[in-house]
Amino acid sequence: MTAPGRRSSTFTRLLRHGFTDPSAAERLLDGAELAPVRADPVLLDALGATADPDLALLGLVRLVEAQDGHTAQRELLDTLIASKPLRDRLLGVLGASAALADHLARHPQDWQALAMYEPRDLHPGVEEFERGLAEADDPVSLRVAYRRCLLSIAARDVCGTTDVAQTAAELADLATATLRAALAIARAAAPDDGALCRLAVVAMGKCGGHELNYVSDVDVIFVGEAADGADEGKAIQAATRLASHMMRICSESTVEGSIWPVDANLRPEGRNGPLVRTLSSHLAYYQRWAKTWEFQALLKARPVAGDLALGDQYVQMLAPLVWQAAERENFVPDVQKMRRRVVENIPVAEIERELKLGPGGLRDVEFAVQLLQLVHGRADTSLRSGTTLDALKALAAGGYVGRADAVQLDAAYRFLRSMEHRIQLYRLRRTHLVPEGEADLRRIGRSLGLRTDPVTELNREWKRHASVVRRLHEKLFYRPLLDAVAQLAPGETRLSPGAARERLVALGYADPAAALRHLEALASGVTRKAAIQRTLLPVLLGWFADSADPDAGLLNFRKVSDALGKTPWYLRLLRDEGAAAENLARVLSAGRLAPDLLMRAPEAVALLGDGAAGGLEARSRAHLEQEVLAAVSRASGGEQAVTAARGVRRRELFRTAAADIVASYGTEETPAVADQGALVDRVGAAISDLTAATLSGTLRAVVRDTWGETLPTRFAVIGMGRFGGHELNYGSDADVLFVHEPREGADEQEAARAANTVVSEMRRLLQLPSSDPPLLIDADLRPEGKSGPLVRTLKSYAAYYRRWSLGWESQALLRAEPVAGDEDLGRRFIELIDPLRYPADGLGDDAVREIRRLKARMESERMPRGADPTLHTKLGRGGLSDVEWTVQLLQLRHGATEPGLRTTRTRAALAAASAAGLLSEEDAEILDEAWVLATRVRNAVMLVRGRAGDTFPSDGRELAAVGRYLGYEAGHVGDLLDGYRRTTRRARAVVDDLFYGG
Repeated sequence: MTAPGRRSSTFTRLLRHGFTDPSAAERLLDGAELAPVRADPVLLDALGATADPDLALLGLVRLVEAQDGHTAQRELLDTLIASKPLRDRLLGVLGASAALADHLARHPQDWQALAMYEPRDLHPGVEEFERGLAEADDPVSLRVAYRRCLLSIAARDVCGTTDVAQTAAELADLATATLRAALAIARAAAPDDGALCRLAVVAMGKCGGHELNYVSDVDVIFVGEAADGADEGKAIQAATRLASHMMRICSESTVEGSIWPVDANLRPEGRNGPLVRTLSSHLAYYQRWAKTWEFQALLKARPVAGDLALGDQYVQMLAPLVWQAAERENFVPDVQKMRRRVVENIPVAEIERELKLGPGGLRDVEFAVQLLQLVHGRADTSLRSGTTLDALKALAAGGYVGRADAVQLDAAYRFLRSMEHRIQLYRLRRTHLVPEGEADLRRIGRSLGLRTDPVTELNREWKRHASVVRRLHEKLFYRPLLDAVAQLAPGETRLSPGAARERLVALGYADPAAALRHLEALASGVTRKAAIQRTLLPVLLGWFADSADPDAGLLNFRKVSDALGKTPWYLRLLRDEGAAAENLARVLSAGRLAPDLLMRAPEAVALLGDGAAGGLEARSRAHLEQEVLAAVSRASGGEQAVTAARGVRRRELFRTAAADIVASYGTEETPAVADQGALVDRVGAAISDLTAATLSGTLRAVVRDTWGETLPTRFAVIGMGRFGGHELNYGSDADVLFVHEPREGADEQEAARAANTVVSEMRRLLQLPSSDPPLLIDADLRPEGKSGPLVRTLKSYAAYYRRWSLGWESQALLRAEPVAGDEDLGRRFIELIDPLRYPADGLGDDAVREIRRLKARMESERMPRGADPTLHTKLGRGGLSDVEWTVQLLQLRHGATEPGLRTTRTRAALAAASAAGLLSEEDAEILDEAWVLATRVRNAVMLVRGRAGDTFPSDGRELAAVGRYLGYEAGHVGDLLDGYRRTTRRARAVVDDLFYGG
């Protein structure tokens, strides 16, 4: 029995050597298996040097137990104590991999594979591994031989004999040898098939790139051809059988487990395509049908098994297509979109632990490097390596990546790959998730040399390297563009002008020479301003490239920067406030309207920040009126007052447009707003409130300038059309009616002259030439139209509507709402017209027929010549007019009995009609979707072109920008138009039923 004092001493020593369960370790050391070496201090020291001393000790005891007799046990233990190389290798593997410990327990003689220590064992290649697998003649023996070879790779890895890149290369070489052995077994099982065909196995992915993990799918593509004299169809069938058998040999589970899955889904058409194709079939597919990501995948293609000459033919044949991929339309957005899709598909609960696919993970480095290879590898063959770290080194040597960035990314990639290796090595399972258990994290940390506080140090190093990758992986593409136009330190390699232009074209810039001039103007020099720009521009260039017009984004940014460059807060805002720079990039590259508004008063860029002075939330009508009226009161005359009001309007239009663009595009932190109706309502309400506040301020200015505080007549402005319905677009005129009522004791003629003077002066002031956008007042919906007086008294309106009112005027009055001036007069005007727009008895058949006749005439007469009726947002099939007339007919017929229909807003009236059972919920949704989409298109056209329009732009870039605003990715303009036609076609069917047939 062990004395208490000695037990305490052993317990303490075990703790000091890194054991977490000293009691269990002490029992194992006291067992009979280790009796011959228990007292030898080198054993405890060697165990303490492993990643998990407890695991290593348990594995050693199991291995000794499994030896065949006492002599074999002594041989193992004697060699273990006498040979430091074996001791380090064997215990290192046992302390890092429970799976390999299991293998050694099942095959106890395989420890001898670690005893040899000859120079050729240091860096084995395919030939050495083929010798190691040579005796395998069935799937079971192949697995045993594979694990024996894997033992030696893991031993060199955990002992530090090889670095992570060498380990990954050895794993790829072992996979190559294994595929060859599996194919040989398959051929031996079907010699007739082997005689009929030539079959090449082309490795893809990490195996093809010579950078494989311990446990990973081995991606392959099969190429087949007929052997001399054989029928091609039969040959491909034979090749398919051989390929399928080879895959099963590697993938299927046996008593010795599986090796790894062989995945052929990178082949043309994926899992739906034939497993084996001929060279000509492969070429035809890649020439006609292949997507951008398929060429990216071919970067790593490497013949590894079967007919290597045929595999080389395949690679050489497709190489020109691979290096032309960057010339494809939307190349960079396609690659970046695929990367984003990968991140979006990661379960939320796993994204923070995802080592490979998550933000700042391995895939970020690999995507960035592959993107640069595809852009610049066309002209520079030194970049055409399938291995990530080799390619990164070549990119840095050529000046395509900054050297400091490359060094940081190399270190981060090596650390993250080392973590991935250690995680997989433990159980030999395919995973990229960092474990959560402290014991697992401790083992991984210790295996990477972090011994003081393994868990804390591992988490710190992991987060640090992931942060480096996150910071650099996109900037990697853009930063060298600045170096190309900047003064570099001696010895630094810059991107050549040709390479810089090449990269800008790949990013979607139509005029790369102009883009380089802008970059030079912004970022060259030694001033603090230039230094900040060099920090900002790599990120901004990426955001510009994500738009339909990167050239415009960069040009507009230069204009804004030139205008605000000397203000101390501008660059500080962009640098320090997270949202400001991205919001600005989105706004400047989304079209003409918002940048034009910003250029007229560049200080409005402050609205894009997320600090106290910023904010894109729309302001209330009361808040706007208060500001406008305060500005008017401070002005010295009418023109100056209205100039101030128009200045507020310009700033708020920019705020509305910027908020709309940011919400429609989304940002890196916030996804695009999915509710299109909410976006439409937000814009319509904001512009309508702003127009009302501007009219209130203008009215106050005109009255004060001529009459002081009191006009001799009460005066009100009634909003009509989209203005009254809170549905104004960016390019809408303000449809209004003017009503007045002489004050008590005032002369009626003088009151009328005053009211007409107010109207004409308001219209003049709001259209004065200025840097601010004009506000056009349209009063054509007044009684008698353009022939009638611009302003009437309330009594005159009452007399006209009583005697002469037409059906279309009642329909127009459905949108009437007071917006400015005397509130009581506005309220009484509404009381006057309510019986007209909501007739107590509804509409008679004659009135309904007249409305239908007017609508049909408008469709035929007002549609512009040559316009496509399926794409005209206002008058076209299922467009705004169709939906609005349908809703308004329901309001005229049922508004008297259904209070919910008494609203000036189209969507609210449609919802009320559905709630009242006047149309089905499905029909209401169809009409609402079409109305929202048509409104969004009109808003998009104005934002993109800077002028109003009811049809889609014909210019390709403008149409793409409209698509981006509406949520369509680059290259999907056809889907945009098809989607619009499909939505409006369904709406027109409902209109035909409800408006013309109901």
